[in-house]
Amino acid sequence: MAKQNVLRGGDKKKKKREKQWVGIEEIWVNCTAFPSQKNGRAYSGYFYSSSELLNRIWYAGAWTLQLSTIDPKEGGALIDYNRAVNGNKSPTGSWYSNFTISNGSAVTTDGAKRDRMVWPGDMYIAIPGIAVSTYDLAAVRNALNVLYDFQYGDGSLPYAGPPMGYHGEFSDTYHLHTLLGTYFYVLYSGDLGWLKGKWEKYVKALGVSTAKVDEYDLLHVSSTADWLRPGMSGHNGEVTSILHEVLGKSVILAEWLGVLEESSTKVLVTNWKQMQSRLSNGLSRLYCPIRGLFSDNIGQRSCDGRESCLPQDGNSWALISGIDLTPSGIPWENPKSTNRSNVPLPEGPPTPKNISENLRSRWTKFGAPAVEFPNVISPFSSGFELLAHHAAGRVDYAVELTLLEWGYLLDGPGFTNSTLAEGFRVDGYVQYPAYWSPARNSHAHGWSSGPTQLLIRGVLGVEIVGLAGSRWRITPELTDWLGWARGGFTTTEGKFEVKVWRTKIENGSSAVTVEVKTPKGTKGHVGIGAGTEEAVEVEGGGTRLFYKMDGKGEQLKSLDLGQKRVHGLGEDSEDWYKNIVFELEDGDQLVYDDEWKEPVMQHREPGVVNWDVMEKYFKTEPPKGWSLDSLRKKVQ
Repeated sequence: MAKQNVLRGGDKKKKKREKQWVGIEEIWVNCTAFPSQKNGRAYSGYFYSSSELLNRIWYAGAWTLQLSTIDPKEGGALIDYNRAVNGNKSPTGSWYSNFTISNGSAVTTDGAKRDRMVWPGDMYIAIPGIAVSTYDLAAVRNALNVLYDFQYGDGSLPYAGPPMGYHGEFSDTYHLHTLLGTYFYVLYSGDLGWLKGKWEKYVKALGVSTAKVDEYDLLHVSSTADWLRPGMSGHNGEVTSILHEVLGKSVILAEWLGVLEESSTKVLVTNWKQMQSRLSNGLSRLYCPIRGLFSDNIGQRSCDGRESCLPQDGNSWALISGIDLTPSGIPWENPKSTNRSNVPLPEGPPTPKNISENLRSRWTKFGAPAVEFPNVISPFSSGFELLAHHAAGRVDYAVELTLLEWGYLLDGPGFTNSTLAEGFRVDGYVQYPAYWSPARNSHAHGWSSGPTQLLIRGVLGVEIVGLAGSRWRITPELTDWLGWARGGFTTTEGKFEVKVWRTKIENGSSAVTVEVKTPKGTKGHVGIGAGTEEAVEVEGGGTRLFYKMDGKGEQLKSLDLGQKRVHGLGEDSEDWYKNIVFELEDGDQLVYDDEWKEPVMQHREPGVVNWDVMEKYFKTEPPKGWSLDSLRKKVQ
């Protein structure tokens, strides 16, 4: 019998225990996410810049979207909820990922772990992020298909895909997000055949929303459901602005389909444009001139209402939608009045830049609070704010917020350092206050991936405006936060790539230089600086070079490829921006500006938790005997 190296209590002489070691050489995980592509690194897009943090954030968004793209047979089952549909006998509270949530081999969902379902609210953030990273548009199409397949008889679209959609679940905002998802899918894919097959359903769904615009010229919501935030009721500003955006995109979709000349479509388009004007007028009822932002609704969440609220999501959407702010320069006697004041606001109507400034003024140490949902910092609502600052021509604010909030989402205590969580508490704690348990927070949620599209659209300035990139606009903006950046993505039209870097000439004058590569057969405009009006029209194909000296009145100038000199390591090296030198016509050399320094982030205090309302907005009841004391933890 082999000797046992075990101590027994009865042994007279105790032997010294010998340590045993086990070596593990390799650990393999069967990752079933991203089933469309066997190679999980097969990105069609990339972003790389002088900020290592921004680089990590871009890829964290892409990775989050990848993990949230799943085999449709592995969707969330919602056992308790779905029992009424399939009569399952599973124990109450059980949690499985074995429900088929769509057709096809892949589908994009809201989260990698929870909820693993098709949620249309994520689409305005997620689809452009997918398009510029993995280009897995088949997964997007499958998600949209299931929402249209479950369209209700009156034209309403379900709040979410299966196992929801059987019980009449509906959200006015998510209904419209499905329509926006439709636009983005067609924009990036060019799939007009698919759109043609969905057009009748699309138009019927849009009619559901336009029918809810009443005498106040605001959409009167019929469902309180949104992104778990409270207060979604009455004549709401967020959903009104989203409808304005959908109407504009609907005109574009009709143009792409080639149906603008049809008599029925002409009537629709005329009505859609008239409706946009009405919505601009209605939104003016919500403007609070003293605070320079729009309120949530014309009821208790109005400027002077009992629960006055100036929402992050609603104000962001007012900018994203491009809604006309001019009517807000003449106030109403009260939000529900039929009469306007005789005296216009002395400062005039609000401007996008003023609203952008006022949103920024509310930031705290860990990001932008979603004041419409007390105690919450929501990367979803903040994703809209990123796009709002971009729409206002303040890409610098968008990048600053990305560094502030998404930097914390990566490196803050309790987060993953690789994926982006659903949300967190204003004081920085990992709990998402929609849930009493911090463990329920999703740590890979597609709606949090806003920077992945923002850095391509804002910093590199690449915006697709024609089908699959047949037309485009490229206006890079380095902001104060970057010395150089490069990146791009691929569509069925071909590859888009931009390099932009700070340069100077020998006498010290500074400039920005940009290199643009676009697909042959496409057309677009190139400029330098967000919102620039001096962009020049360019035929796609090959590489083009431009520079612009700092200072007002300076014109965009082109460079000949023959002027480029590459010294040392070459343009694809880590230091490519240092190795490219241009010889200008007057003999000056345009070289990288190595004197640039990244600014210091402004100091901000952390948000303060309102414990009195913490439990009020939990979406599930805490267990018996539970106490808020377990959540009163300080973030180190």
